[in-house]
Amino acid sequence: MKIAITGATGQLGGLTVRALKEKGFGDSVVALARTASKAGDLGVEVREADYNHPETLETALQGIDKLLLVSSNEVGKRAEQHQNVIDAAKRAGVESIVYTSLLRADTSQLNLAAEHAATEAALKASGISFTILRNGWYTENYTASIASALENGAFYGSAGDGQISSAARSDYAEAAAVVLTTDDHEGKTYELAGDVPYTLTELSEEISKQTGRSIPYTDVPEEEYAKALLGAGLPELWANAYASWDTGVK
Repeated sequence: MKIAITGATGQLGGLTVRALKEKGFGDSVVALARTASKAGDLGVEVREADYNHPETLETALQGIDKLLLVSSNEVGKRAEQHQNVIDAAKRAGVESIVYTSLLRADTSQLNLAAEHAATEAALKASGISFTILRNGWYTENYTASIASALENGAFYGSAGDGQISSAARSDYAEAAAVVLTTDDHEGKTYELAGDVPYTLTELSEEISKQTGRSIPYTDVPEEEYAKALLGAGLPELWANAYASWDTGVK
């Protein structure tokens, strides 16, 4: 059995490759990457595959039995890019696709949801066996802000008292590896998230406890939070996106 992982040089894709290797499937894994040279340290077979270039996708998917389609990071282009992968997989004879979607993609009000829902519909219409992993928030979305919180003396956000059921990327990667290597997942949709929800106030309290400093949570309007993220070095697109997702949490 050959298992291909798209976006293998990304964080979730790379962690899934490692999880599969730890389960003894290293010889079966094919890492797909837009720039193949960047995947050399994964220790598995590497093939060039670009979401925007279908000809690379069909070539890369030759001989693949199962495919993990890790959602693209190009918001606004995802539906088209994912369709390219699904179409190429069908032409290449891929038997099964596992897709990393969004928690409650069919009902979520987050602006991320529509492209995931469109991809889920495309999978169901493809005729290929599929499994949908609706991943919740990554804990790293918030722990990445700890350094700036310590520098500023406060943890900023726009989530209010919204509860977040996040999990580490490695947990979602483990889930993907399990689905790719075990049976009876065909046609199923899994809603995946952390076990215990928390608010950003509670996260700030834990940061304070762990660092021995007082790091309060400061809730600010979405526009102000976006400006803060922009000032912290995020590109404008992502600064606005993260701020809007915090409002969605609220």
